[in-house]
Amino acid sequence: MISGTITGDSDLKRAFKSLGVVFGDIGTSPIYTLTVIFLILKPTEHNVISVLSLITWTLIIIVTGEYVWLAMSLSRRGEGGTAVLLALVLPYLKKGRTVSFVFLLAFLGISMIIGDGIITPSISILSAVEGMKFVSFYSDISTDTIVLISACIAVILLSSQKKGTERVSLIFAPLMLVWFVAILFFGVCYVARSPWILKAVNPWYAIDFLLNHGVLGFFTLSDVILCATGGEALYADMGHMKRKPITIAWCFVFISLLFNYMGQGAYLLAYPDSTNYIFKMVYDLTPFLYIPFLVVTILATVIASQAMISGIFSIIYQAINLHIFPMLKINFTSSKIKGQIYIGAVNWFLLIAILVILVLFRTSDSLAAAYGLAVTGAMSISGVLMSMIFYLRRMKVKFIFSLLVTVTALTYFFSCTFKIDHGGYWSIILSMIPLLLILIYTQGEKRLYAKMCPSPIEDFIPAFFTQYNSLPKLHGTALYLVRDGMNIPLFVEHSMIRNQIIYEDNIIVQIKRKEGPWGSSFGFKPDFTKGLRLFEINVGYMEKMNLEAIFIEAGIQKRAIFYGIEDIETDSIIWQTYALIKKIFPRTVKYYNLPVSELHGIIIRVTL
Repeated sequence: MISGTITGDSDLKRAFKSLGVVFGDIGTSPIYTLTVIFLILKPTEHNVISVLSLITWTLIIIVTGEYVWLAMSLSRRGEGGTAVLLALVLPYLKKGRTVSFVFLLAFLGISMIIGDGIITPSISILSAVEGMKFVSFYSDISTDTIVLISACIAVILLSSQKKGTERVSLIFAPLMLVWFVAILFFGVCYVARSPWILKAVNPWYAIDFLLNHGVLGFFTLSDVILCATGGEALYADMGHMKRKPITIAWCFVFISLLFNYMGQGAYLLAYPDSTNYIFKMVYDLTPFLYIPFLVVTILATVIASQAMISGIFSIIYQAINLHIFPMLKINFTSSKIKGQIYIGAVNWFLLIAILVILVLFRTSDSLAAAYGLAVTGAMSISGVLMSMIFYLRRMKVKFIFSLLVTVTALTYFFSCTFKIDHGGYWSIILSMIPLLLILIYTQGEKRLYAKMCPSPIEDFIPAFFTQYNSLPKLHGTALYLVRDGMNIPLFVEHSMIRNQIIYEDNIIVQIKRKEGPWGSSFGFKPDFTKGLRLFEINVGYMEKMNLEAIFIEAGIQKRAIFYGIEDIETDSIIWQTYALIKKIFPRTVKYYNLPVSELHGIIIRVTL
């Protein structure tokens, strides 16, 4: 998901652009989905038709039903995503266990998307590079070489993130258009040879397969869901591409995917001993086009990987601004598209994790056997949150359908549990890392804030007034960075009252995040008292903010900036971990790139 706002374009033009932004992941799923499924199943006519029926109705129920229809009808100022669902459901809930449960669901959903974001680039790149085996002079290429090439692509891709994707994104949409037209063309060619394959659109074949294959049929769903990976991007990117353009583009993408899967099924029945069907069907039909197709395939998987990487940057940036994730240094890579960002710590974590996954699994078949838990978990959580919203809003029809798609998503999720023994535990491990980080950080922040015992401004003003009128004052203006301007933290009291550091002009600076993603405003509130003022900055939760520029524009000629440093003492391993997080991750002053020469940290010792 390459974040940004697009203005002045027609719906059709936005639909075209969304091909390269939204549909990279789901668009490349035909590379490996059927190949993986028929590692377990025998390619009989009944099985092939049944699996094609399952794929067709998975795309209809999960992608079209859950995301295009239901999820995209829920937005906040045009924005979509797990955080939006959380924001929409919270106003209907009273404080208590229900709210805590909803927060936990949202945290888990965000963490699973991050876990999915590590496996997706790995399987996409690996499966594309494996297509080199069908080029005559690469037919003997070893698995080690394929892993090495895939790793090099991953290194190049992640190493180039700091430069931003603004220039590269200009060719994303045309390339993905070429990709979708290509898979549609080859799919139609093979469907034309066996038009009866289209009977797989009948849902009865899917139902009959599940009823008559018992446990095998149930666990087959864990591989079928591979066709819908990336469906969540349609909703997550709604704020950048808008609902109607994404819906228009999905109609074209759905037809391309459907005919390609049908074409692969027809090819499989004609050549049941083949593997890597999408590559073989292209090679057998038009061998002279195979190498260009292979190049387009690799580029398409890079685009799919880029979309997921950019999406994780956006998710973590949003989580930071919602105060549920530790501060990280953010670089904005585009002056035109607001949401194009680079987060170094996240980028290198992704690279290391992707390289580890490539080395451990080595082939796309092995990786696919471990894939699915995180993505189906995220789908299920979105379904639960949507069902709650529709129920609380008394939207009965959508509530009923939302329950149905949630049950379907949960069915896929439980079918993926058998993959835990086959490497699926990596999805859990990769998702647990950000989840534990979020839980420890959010609970630590609450506990620390309570222990710091901030003073209400009404209680602080008399003490300040006495000090201000009785002590000599330093020349100039001092700024104090606080979370809440109406509750004065201990470091401000220590500086002004205990240490008697009083400037002629003392400004409390409070930064507040707006409900919407974009826009900013700032200004002074009425003075608390002589020498003490409140300067409030309101910014969208995805807005780039330059504090220095804001201070200059507001006419603030500061001499010093004060901020608090917590020295945490504790015997609890949980709070020791929280203290370590506070030390490792940059503080607010580093997050906003404030000048070091003006900064003064005040240490406050706190026992947790």
